[in-house]
Amino acid sequence: MSFSATPIGDLVVKCGTWNPKKNGSDEFDYIDLSSVDKDAKAITEIERHKCDEAPSRARQLVAENDVLVATVRPNLNGVALVRAEHHGMTASTGYCVLRPIPEELDSRFLFNWVKTGVFVQRMVDVATGANYPAVSDAKVKASTIPLPPLAEQKRIAGILDAADALRAKRRESLAQLDTLLQSTFLHLFGDPVTNPMGWEVVPITEAVIGKYGIKAGPFGSALKKEDYVESGYRVYGQEQVIAGRFDIGDYYIDGPKFRKLENCAISSGDLLVSLVGSFGKVLIVPDGIEPGIINPRLLKITPRRELVTSLYLATFIQNEATQRKLQSMSHGGTMGILNASLLKQLTVPIPPLDLQRRFAAIVESVERQKAHQRAHLAELDTLFASLQHRAFEGEL
Repeated sequence: MSFSATPIGDLVVKCGTWNPKKNGSDEFDYIDLSSVDKDAKAITEIERHKCDEAPSRARQLVAENDVLVATVRPNLNGVALVRAEHHGMTASTGYCVLRPIPEELDSRFLFNWVKTGVFVQRMVDVATGANYPAVSDAKVKASTIPLPPLAEQKRIAGILDAADALRAKRRESLAQLDTLLQSTFLHLFGDPVTNPMGWEVVPITEAVIGKYGIKAGPFGSALKKEDYVESGYRVYGQEQVIAGRFDIGDYYIDGPKFRKLENCAISSGDLLVSLVGSFGKVLIVPDGIEPGIINPRLLKITPRRELVTSLYLATFIQNEATQRKLQSMSHGGTMGILNASLLKQLTVPIPPLDLQRRFAAIVESVERQKAHQRAHLAELDTLFASLQHRAFEGEL
């Protein structure tokens, strides 16, 4: 059975918009482009902003069951279904907000469609901009969707949701292993804020190397979109830190620009810290990384190896107690943005290096388990893609 192809725009209605800056000192919840986990296809991070300090892109009012499609870098497939807890929040204009007409299009059927390789490739094909590819809302809505009757849409969505739940459970298992590492950290070192073990405590500025031991990415006009080229030195950003991997992203600068920004260059063992959205998330730079710099949404930390290991310092920063302390140190006690000045106010307990290395050995063992889980997840992803294809070809 084949389904008729219908333009998405014929099956959705517009969402409402507003300008938060007209609402004084009130606050609102904001879904930025970095708020969506591109692997889980879900909204995982919410920013809280004062209305008078609202980002310029904070305009779209979303409702439960809306489907968000990121219009920038469509190859990354930043899509998500708006759940009940996100109803009424404000989304970036970097999303095309698809609000299905309930009598014609099932939200979960649409959500499953925009996750398919077919849809992603269509968006890549119509994207413009070599260094910062993007599509317009009009192009998203002009693309077609295979459209069976509503009852069949719901049946297909139910099958795909059940299959996707298996992948979600595997991702949950990976998350539980991360929780295990945090528990191990507390067992070995104690709460890093209250320091019940009585370790020596030093300012974090003494646990890093030199003037640029804690360095934010280039500010303002120091790095502009016009500086990006097709090849050269990499520009690393939040997408690498949030995804936890370096084999994504394709921003580059040339040699002269790299030399001007060399104090923002990264080296093996540096920590990259997310400043916006995924607040305080950290990624350790591995060996053999392509030479490059951080962008304005990242901060790099270069640890003093004779005092702290990269792994200990990264886990310390991401520990819940440390994160709460950073929150309390910020103005108003709520924050979606981190900065170098704030981080420099931290103090760090310094356990013996042999204990830090023991922790590293435990982490290595857990990482092997995680690698096994990721391999199984990859198999589930392959099976799910096959099921998707059959579903939208009318073969289920």
